[in-house]
Amino acid sequence: MGKKSCSGLHPQSMCPAFGGLRVLTRIDGAQVCMAADQGCLYGLTFVSQFYAARKSIISSGLMNAQISGGTMTDDLRRTIEEIALDPSVRLIPVVSTCVAETAGIAEELLPRQAGNAEVVLVRLPAFQIRTHPEAKDVAVSTLLERFGDFAASRKPKSVALVGEIFPVDAMAVGAVLQKIGVSSVVALPGTALEDYREAGRAEAVAVLHPFYEKTAALFREHGASVVEGNPIGANATAGWISRIGEALGLDAEAVRAVAQEEASKVREAMAPFSGLEGRVMVAGYEGNELPVVRLLLEAGLDVPYASTSIARTPLCLEDDRVLSMLGTEVRYRKFLEDDMAAIEEYAFDLVIGTTSLDSYAKERGIPAIYYTNNISARPLFFAAGAATVLGMLGGLLRRKEAWKTMKEYFEGTRQGLS
Repeated sequence: MGKKSCSGLHPQSMCPAFGGLRVLTRIDGAQVCMAADQGCLYGLTFVSQFYAARKSIISSGLMNAQISGGTMTDDLRRTIEEIALDPSVRLIPVVSTCVAETAGIAEELLPRQAGNAEVVLVRLPAFQIRTHPEAKDVAVSTLLERFGDFAASRKPKSVALVGEIFPVDAMAVGAVLQKIGVSSVVALPGTALEDYREAGRAEAVAVLHPFYEKTAALFREHGASVVEGNPIGANATAGWISRIGEALGLDAEAVRAVAQEEASKVREAMAPFSGLEGRVMVAGYEGNELPVVRLLLEAGLDVPYASTSIARTPLCLEDDRVLSMLGTEVRYRKFLEDDMAAIEEYAFDLVIGTTSLDSYAKERGIPAIYYTNNISARPLFFAAGAATVLGMLGGLLRRKEAWKTMKEYFEGTRQGLS
């Protein structure tokens, strides 16, 4: 866009602690202890139940009296001891949020173990972490620092996958990597502490989302090869498989054959959508928006503008370079107002965005769907991902006139009522 970035007040992310809770509450035997005030506890208990693992958060019920009265650490220690009475609890993440006093909890004043449980402090203050995807990185790297078996010898031809992906995608990755000679795969965020221990021994690490900067740096520090990108679209699929093979020193001919085979499968899956036309906007806060845009461009769709809440990091440079070369403007650390301005500038046929943006688009008769529920909640990788995403978008683009009809209908209804 030829306009300056909007200085709006609506950053596109929910509370960062939510992302950390998605990682922590899903670990078997984990019971989160929240170090926050009552307001944080209320909101984050809701999202952890509804979006994360249907698991409650336990807190010492901190309010101004405890926070300012100097009893906060004692209250936390007492709550940790009460949680540890349950023998099934194996991990107690103590999550601190934005309240200045809770954010500054001294880790050395908390126990490292209570009962059968390991105790680990995870700092998730919003003044330090801008978005909830980046809080996943903080949670994963914190657990790896504590539990990763980095001191042990590396497992030959082993890969750690880093990124919260659709379950079918995880199985597909495992099957493809097995074909090129990978001996074992572990996925993070994991559901067991053993996943984090095992990941420390991985010979190569595939960082599937570009916001896992701390996690990637930790693996590099311990000598693991870090592979960027992911297998979304034919070209990226071939490149990703090849990079995994190079990182592990696998048989080059075998790797090349599998890379070409999988890329061909993606192209075959995309073939039925070769006549697909339309101008699409991609705007999300998940952190996986750029590879999705690459898929749409590869399918022949026009994507002049895309946005994400995460920062531009070294882990997304390839996607950024490809999109820029193909004419897509990418807005990082975007605001809702940036996306609204793009809707006014371009004549989009479809908007894939956040809830507020979707409402804004639909009011203008533009088809719009929620990015998280319609993109991140579907397979994205390899041929199955391409067919799933393009099939859905093709159906929406073919029915785009229905949105204009609805807009005209409701405008007529309003005029009749007035």
